[in-house]
Formats: sequence, C-alpha cells, structure tokens
Amino acid sequence: MSDAVLSTRNLAKNFGALKATDDVSIDLRAGEIHAVIGPNGAGKSTLIKQICGSLKPDAGQVFLNGRDVSGLSTQDRAHAGLGRTFQISALCMEDTVLENAVLGTIGAERAVWSFWSNALKMKKLTERAMEALERIGLAEHHQTKCANLSHGQRRQLEVAMALTLSPRAFIMDEPMAGLGAEGSKQLTGMLDGLRSEAPILLVEHDMDAVFALADRISVLVYGKIIATGTADEIRNSQDVRDAYLGEEV
Repeated sequence: MSDAVLSTRNLAKNFGALKATDDVSIDLRAGEIHAVIGPNGAGKSTLIKQICGSLKPDAGQVFLNGRDVSGLSTQDRAHAGLGRTFQISALCMEDTVLENAVLGTIGAERAVWSFWSNALKMKKLTERAMEALERIGLAEHHQTKCANLSHGQRRQLEVAMALTLSPRAFIMDEPMAGLGAEGSKQLTGMLDGLRSEAPILLVEHDMDAVFALADRISVLVYGKIIATGTADEIRNSQDVRDAYLGEEV
C-alpha cells in the first residue's frame, strides 16, 4: 500500500456480537476509482464512517498520503484532503447553489463567519466556489435555491462542495441513489472525468455504474472483504456470485 493515496489497515468495528467491519484493509491509488460493493448490511456505511472519522474503530488505522489520520476529527480529515459526498443529501435547501458551495470553501479555509454577507463578500471564497461549480456544470445555476434543483443537480452540487476542499481523495457514498437511468448516465460521465483530479472510493449499488467506472472493485460481505479485482475478475468470481451478484451478471 506504499503508493496508496488512501488506505485502511485492519479496521474492525463490533456492535455487540455483530462484526460490522472485520479486519478490513483496502487502498485507493492515484488516478483510479475503487468501488466497494456488497449486500445491504454488509458494513459499507460503517467502513465509510470509520474512514471519514465519524465513527471510531475498535481497531485498525486510516492513512492519507502515508499519514496516519486515525486520531483526527471528521473536520480535520476533510481539511487534510478527504472530500465526501453522502448517501442522503446534506445540502441547505433554502440557500442558493453558490451559498452551499461557499460552505465548502469556508471549511477549506478553516474560516468562521457570523453572517453569510461576510463570506459572500470574500472574493477568494466566492471565486473558489464558482470554479468548482463551473467544473461540475452548475455555474449558470449559482443563484438558484437548492430546493429548486433536480435530484441529479443536487448530487452534482455535493461533488462541487467536495471539490472546493481541493481533495486528495473523494469518498462517495451511493451518489447514484435516487437517480433515474439518464441521471445515472450523466453522473457516471462526470465522475469518470474526476478521477484525474483525485481518486474516488465509491460505495454504490448501481452495478451498471460500478462496472462502467471502477478500475478495481472490492466486495464486502458480513464485514469482510471477500474479493478485490478488476470488473472482469469480480464478474467471473464464483465466490462473489454466490455471496452477492448472483448469476445475472
């Protein structure tokens, strides 16, 4: 894992007798999309929470660019370069697209502002936010209230907010959730273009998106990684078919 941008080493988390993550070691390399798939209850959300710092593991470590960040808070991990999007949208619906994007820049600058007007008057912050919106294709909607965006546009905005952190790695938790076929196709294309900016650890149930995007796939079942490989290797693994994918692939 020496060349990994992000890696975990022997992560473990138990909830009573349930092993939510069981000795999980996984890595994310520069320029790649590494997908984590598995059935409901496999431990995917628990793994993401441990990587991002919102849940303390019982054992194991998390490394970012070789630095042990296991003791850092969620905020400090974000400032160190972890850009996260959520399974359930965490946007401020009554604020504009630009105001939401500026929230990310405030976090990146570690600034504390009492009023929106103070932050929005800071050219450095608004320029950084607008650059991210332009990158994602939402710049023309910068004055639109988030509540008036489509579901797919809200997903795009979450990615733009993560971009304002100048992340070293993206952590994306089911970004296709709730999108139709066309929305998934558009977001898949956008994520494909982001891997050169920062590698992506992708948790996703949309197998079409996973097989289209992922350079490597890890399969998590009952808290354990049972296989890691290319899309073809995972498709052709009998162990993976038996545990998760079935015969339809």
